[in-house]
Amino acid sequence: MKKPGISILYFLIGIMSIILQNQSSFYSGFIAKALIIPVLMILFLVNINPLTSRLHMFMIAGLFFSWAGDVILEFSKNNGNIFILGLACFLLAHIMYFTVFFITPGKNSILSNRIWLLIPVIIYGVVLVSCLYSDLAEMRLPVIMYAIVILTMLTGAINRKEKVKKESYYLVLAGAILFVISDSVIAINKFSHQFESSGIVIMSTYIVAQYLIIAGYIYQFHNVKPDQISR
Repeated sequence: MKKPGISILYFLIGIMSIILQNQSSFYSGFIAKALIIPVLMILFLVNINPLTSRLHMFMIAGLFFSWAGDVILEFSKNNGNIFILGLACFLLAHIMYFTVFFITPGKNSILSNRIWLLIPVIIYGVVLVSCLYSDLAEMRLPVIMYAIVILTMLTGAINRKEKVKKESYYLVLAGAILFVISDSVIAINKFSHQFESSGIVIMSTYIVAQYLIIAGYIYQFHNVKPDQISR
C-alpha cells in the first residue's frame, strides 16, 4: 500500500479522538473525530487512482456518508431527530459498501452454494433485535431496518469469497464484522444497558473496521490494470 504514513496518521487521529471524547472540551474531541474519515479518504485516493470505476465511486460515497454520520452523531446526545439523521447517514454508508461487495464481478457464492453461511448472520440479528426490542419503543422500526442493512453488508463481505484475492477478502470480512460489533454496542448502550467503557469499544472497533474495509478494497486492485476494473 502506498504512503504508509497516512495509515499511521489515521490511527493517531483515531486514538486522539478516543482520548478526547470524554474531555470537558467538546470541540477538541469533535475536531479529532471529524478528521478520521477524511484521512482515510486521502489514503483511498492515493492508492485508488484514477477513480474510473463505479465501484470506486460507491466506496467514496460510503466514506462520505460515514463522515457525515460521525459529525452529526456528535450533536445527537439530547436530540432524537439528529440521532435519526446520523443513523440514516450510516445506513447509506452500509448500503454503499454492500452494493460494492455484491456487484464486484465474480461468482456470488453465498447465494449459490454457501447459503449456510447466512445462518450465523441471521441468528446474530435475531438475538440482537430480541434483546433490544422491549427497550426500543418508537425506535423499533428504524433499528430493525438498520440491523437488516448492516447484516446485509456483512453478508456482502462474506459473498466476496470467490471474487477477490484472499488478503482482500479477509481484511474486508474482518472490517465488516468489527463494524457490526461497533454498531451493536451503540444500540445496546443507547437503548438497553449503558456501560462506562462503551465509547472506547465503539470507537476502537469502528476505527479499525473502516480501515480494514478500505485496506481490503485497495488490495482487491493491487497489481490490477485500470482496464481490468469493472465499470
